[in-house]
Parts: sequence; structure tokens; C-alpha cells
Amino acid sequence: MHRDTIDRLLLALIVATLAASTIIAWRAPDYFQFSFAAEDRLVENGTALFLLVASLVLLSNAVRLARRGAWRAALLTGAYALLFFLAAGEEISWGQRIFGWAPGEFFAENNYQGETNLHNLMVGEVRLARVLFGSVLTTVLLLYLVVLPLLYPRVAWLRRVADALAVPVPGLRHAVLALLASGVVAVIHVPRNWEVYELVFALLATAIFVAPQNPEKTR
Repeated sequence: MHRDTIDRLLLALIVATLAASTIIAWRAPDYFQFSFAAEDRLVENGTALFLLVASLVLLSNAVRLARRGAWRAALLTGAYALLFFLAAGEEISWGQRIFGWAPGEFFAENNYQGETNLHNLMVGEVRLARVLFGSVLTTVLLLYLVVLPLLYPRVAWLRRVADALAVPVPGLRHAVLALLASGVVAVIHVPRNWEVYELVFALLATAIFVAPQNPEKTR
């Protein structure tokens, strides 16, 4: 299947996800909170799945870059693939509940949910997730998803930096959907609404890595 077709299918899936989430949150808020977006259910498992798919797409891109002799870009892309693989594992606590094994002593004592993952660790009375994965990460993601695609064609130094780091730059279509998702999720006033945003990000990331604005530098 052509990459542009895959990109369009992923974007259509994002729109469908946002529409379904809005309807479920409106008509069945308890189902949204305790089933649809709950731990180890559809939304969270979908996020983990597409983070893994995004990792595999990056790995494939790294192999293609290596075959072209673009070794720096290949190594950087391989590092990005590893980050997404780790994110996928973190999302499902590395299979703790899937396989039914208990967390180690360290995680049992320092993870506020008693899970085998880093993002729910406690540092004193501070939740690591709130510091590293809260507003700071959200700001970084919005800069990447919305600001970078607008500035990349217009600001030469930024374009050089992005290409040197082999950063897959989102297209304008990805930026529009990122803004749409931010608005939709913000008005879903149901607990665990931001789980949907994580799924949308995983889908968007996969679409961007499949069909970035700078394919000649990243795949």
C-alpha cells in the first residue's frame, strides 16, 4: 500500500476516534471512564499498539537510510524508534497485567499505582508523570505538531536543524488534526479524557513517520 494512502487511512481513523469519543462521553460517561478509556481497555491498548507501530515504522526508515549510506540519520532514527518502543512498553506497564506478574520491590514501593513503569514513579511527594509528562510534554508536543510544520518551509535555520537531526516534520494536515484533537479532548469533561489524546498522538506519530514533510531526509 502506498504511504500516502496509509497516511490518509490513519488520519481518517483519528477523526473516527475523536467522533466516537465525543459521542460516548456525551451519551455514556460512566462507560467512557470505566471501560472505553480505562486501564488495559480499548483506548490504552490502542495507544500502546500504535506507539509500537510508530516504532516499527521508524525502524524501517532507519534501515532504508542506512542502505542509502545516510548513517547519521539512520542512527538518529533508530534512537527515535527505541524511544517509541519504550513508550509502548510503558503504556502497558511492560505487560504486567497482561501476563499477571507482580512488580519488583522497587516499583511496589515507589510507583504510586504499584506498576512496573517509570512514568508513575514518585520522587518524594512528587509524581514524575506530572513533572515530565504533564504540561511540559504537552507544550513540546504542540510545538512539534503545530509550530514546526508551519515554520519548517519558512525558516532556513530551523529547517537545517530539523534535517540534521533527521526529525520527521509533520505536514499541515497533521497540524490541523492535532489542533482539532486538542480542542475536542479539552471539551470532553469526563475523567480519563486525555487518554484519548494519547491515542490520537500515537496515530498522528505513525502517520507523520509514514509520510513526513521532509521524506528525503528521514526515510
